[in-house]
Parts: sequence; structure tokens; C-alpha cells
Amino acid sequence: MKKILVILLVAFIIIQFFPIDKTNPPPTPGMDFLKIKNTPPPVARMISTSCYDCHSNETQYPWYSSISPASWLVKNHIDEGRKHLNFSTFAVYEPKIQAHKLEECIEMIEKEEMPLESYYVGHQDAKLTAEQRKELIQYFKKVKEDTERKMVF
Repeated sequence: MKKILVILLVAFIIIQFFPIDKTNPPPTPGMDFLKIKNTPPPVARMISTSCYDCHSNETQYPWYSSISPASWLVKNHIDEGRKHLNFSTFAVYEPKIQAHKLEECIEMIEKEEMPLESYYVGHQDAKLTAEQRKELIQYFKKVKEDTERKMVF
């Protein structure tokens, strides 16, 4: 048993020499969702606090992202989040794709699938109340309708 613990400790120490890349892509204000959609400040704060760490190029890595293997999980969540929706490059999406992404936001918030429960561990401020969820859903629906209206013309 002692030998196994020593091996695990050595392995834990060795994996610390393989950190994740915490470099965020450069900011793109002209393509950022909050800017291009003129998001009201209270709603922008909710989206920034609850969504932007995983769904933008403005990730603020928590302290535990410096410890492997937790860092690998954090990096994987961020990479997956950006792949599905990146608010920092929202203007790059075609209007039809934007509308679809907004529909997915609405659905994820309604089902309480986002933010992830595991995200709350280090980010209690990201937890959305029922009222905040309702407000975000209404906002995303409005932006989606505006986007679809512009697609017609």
C-alpha cells in the first residue's frame, strides 16, 4: 500500500510539469456579442459572469487550473465551450447560425443545463436565480427575433 501511495505521489508531481496553455486569443471587440448586440449593462454582467469564462476568449482561469489533472478538465471544458459558442467572435457567425446559437442558449438556460453545476464550485456568483434565468431567456429571445427579422430583409 505504501509503495502505491509513493508511486501516485511521484506521478502527481511529474504531471505538474505539463501545464495547460492559458493564453486567451486576442480580444475582438467589434465581433463580441455584448458589443454588437448593445446588451444592456445588467444583462451583460449576467452573461459575462455566468457564460464568458467558457464561451469567450476572455477566460479568467481559477487557481485550481494550475494543478494537474484538474487543469486538464478545466481546459477541456473551455475548449468545448468555445467550440459550441464563442461570444467573442459572435459576429463571425452567419445570421442563421447566430439565431440557432441563441435558440441553444435559450434551451440550455430553460433546462438549467448552463452554467454547468461543476462551474459553481469556484464561481458561486455565476449561479443564476430563477428571475435571472427568466431575464436572460427573454433577452436571448428578443435578440434572436431581431436577428431573424434582419435575415428576411
